[in-house]
Amino acid sequence: MINDMKFYGFMHKQILILLILFIGTGPGYIYIGWLYSSFHIELLWYIALLCVCAWGYVLHKQYLRKKMSLAEKDRWLARLKIFLYIAFSMWSVMFVIYTSKDILELHYIAIATQLGSSVVAATVLASQRRLAILTVVSLMLPLTFYFLIINEYYSYLLAFFSVVLAWVLLHSSNNTFNYLVKSRYQSYHDYLTKLGNRRYFIEMLDDAIAIQRRTQKYHYLLLVDLDHFKIINDTLGHDIGDKLLCEVANRMKNLAEVNNKAKVSRLGGDEFCLLSPEYDSIQECLEYGNSFAQELLEAIKESYVIGEHHLYISASIGISILDKPDMQANRFIKEADIAMYEAKNQGRDGLIIFNDKVAQHIQRKLEIERLLHFAIESKEIYLHYQPQLNIKEEIIGCEVLARWESLSLGNVRPDHFIAIAEQTGIIIELGHYILEESFKTLKEWDQKGVKLEHFSINISMRQMFHSSFVEDVIALSEKHLEAGLIKKLVFEITESSVAEDIHILIMNMNKLKEYGIRFSMDDFGTGYSSLSYLRQLPISELKIDKSFVAKIASSKQDRTMIKTIINIAQNLELRIVAEGVEDRLEVDYLAEEECDIFQGYFFYKPMSKESFELLKLGA
Repeated sequence: MINDMKFYGFMHKQILILLILFIGTGPGYIYIGWLYSSFHIELLWYIALLCVCAWGYVLHKQYLRKKMSLAEKDRWLARLKIFLYIAFSMWSVMFVIYTSKDILELHYIAIATQLGSSVVAATVLASQRRLAILTVVSLMLPLTFYFLIINEYYSYLLAFFSVVLAWVLLHSSNNTFNYLVKSRYQSYHDYLTKLGNRRYFIEMLDDAIAIQRRTQKYHYLLLVDLDHFKIINDTLGHDIGDKLLCEVANRMKNLAEVNNKAKVSRLGGDEFCLLSPEYDSIQECLEYGNSFAQELLEAIKESYVIGEHHLYISASIGISILDKPDMQANRFIKEADIAMYEAKNQGRDGLIIFNDKVAQHIQRKLEIERLLHFAIESKEIYLHYQPQLNIKEEIIGCEVLARWESLSLGNVRPDHFIAIAEQTGIIIELGHYILEESFKTLKEWDQKGVKLEHFSINISMRQMFHSSFVEDVIALSEKHLEAGLIKKLVFEITESSVAEDIHILIMNMNKLKEYGIRFSMDDFGTGYSSLSYLRQLPISELKIDKSFVAKIASSKQDRTMIKTIINIAQNLELRIVAEGVEDRLEVDYLAEEECDIFQGYFFYKPMSKESFELLKLGA
């Protein structure tokens, strides 16, 4: 049934049309009565019709004024059906009255009115099939009996025609109904997974908010986003990706039906939403929501067999609790979306519950993002330099590190603003600024006699893959550096860069290598690299991640990892840098393993350009 698909808005609009039609045409009977007989019966009938129409208007205002739940809308629709049936039946009353009189003209008027009412009923009530059948039959049946009672050959033919007309009206109404059902289904359901779509979900959410407003019941909302789904689409094709989405949708739907009757919808792409049933308290809602989300994560991670492919995928989930009846549906989805992205930022394959702490964290990130646009122009971004030493503990180079002292936010940690710059694309502008300032410093130091073997600058993944990066580097180098200084440049890239398009990465690296710039792989051992990638990439240096160095004293496994990295580097004839060195034990162990370069707080913290100059020239 259409009403089962929440077709209330459509029926609500029909009320006004019918009220105008009934009230506007009713006085015609009074006029006819005045012409042919006493109009008292017609006047009483019209007053009764106005009373029925007043009830219809009350139903119309109820729908507008009151935010009803779906159950309440069902009850409202039941009352509306009774109103519609009574209103159309009023015309049958006048049909019986007029056809009982001896004035032939009144018979013609009654027949024409009854036919018109039948056509209007079949058209207007098409969205309610049972009501349309009952009303049309109720209107056409008296007409058919009228022709049969005449007991003439032509009247039997007219009776037959009236039956045929009734069948045509019902057939047309049924076709309209089927079209509306199909159209309504398509507008409320996702074509691929057959789940409800965003529009459907928002209506369900509005209903849940209406219930919470009156009953103080609570719901939880899960927003589920598949991790790295784009990689599957790009590598295996959209056909495989679509089948995977259908499999994920089926798992979510089955789990929801078995566990807690949650309603599942697909918002678009690889995003899904689930809305729970009612719970009596926020605590109960949180517990069930967290438990169900954990089960959902495990179900999604189970392997998929699609054709000849065995696929594995994880998800990030954000949870929002419907506990504020004055909020709109889109706001709750936004809260779950914020929590979901926080789960992604924390490494994916996890869940985050939206709360004030998460909101404050996101608000700070948004503020960082907003102010970062103006930080370069306001000269709030500055550079520090951390010395790098050889086995003799002589300063032979440095790493350039960006710092931000915001007038509004104070000191912003690099891992915060660099990550946000990466996500938003501001890193392109920021990276260009860091490169130019670094090149100026290198030239200035060289003129002052600060001699270095290498000068390391971190390059982000988005910079490496930007279309103009190579040209920008060459242009800045030619503007600020001589050939001898260019050969001292070392660009540090992270292992996450390798997870992108390896061919474009290698092409850009080779272009810059031909120009004299060397490359280092930063944070080695924590990312996605394989030995085959190391052989393909034109790097000259491996940088051992500080997380391994920090556990030299306590973890045999991390010491073994360091040995393995150093062996790999030596076999590939790569220079080895250890960062995060903080005590003598770490220095001695790394020196024993023949590490080439040391960097860390044990020697020097990052320092300003002037401090580095004094340190180097003083040494």
